[in-house]
Amino acid sequence: MVNVLPMARKIIETANDLATTGRTGASTGEVIAAAFVLDRMDFIPDGYSVVEAWDRIDDLQEIVRKIRSEYDDLVVPW
Repeated sequence: MVNVLPMARKIIETANDLATTGRTGASTGEVIAAAFVLDRMDFIPDGYSVVEAWDRIDDLQEIVRKIRSEYDDLVVPW
């Protein structure tokens, strides 16, 4: 993952963990961001609506957008 921002790298790793194993040790914010990267709302932690989850990651929204547009090839394809 050359030239990938460290936080983007962490979210990509979290997304790949979730996609392959269904679990991760990442923080709640990282899990929510990964759920949006994967477009898998079933990974949003219990107690959050989709809107609440998106608001919860206010500081990571741009990184999610960047991953979806520029680093999508680094995310597990299933």
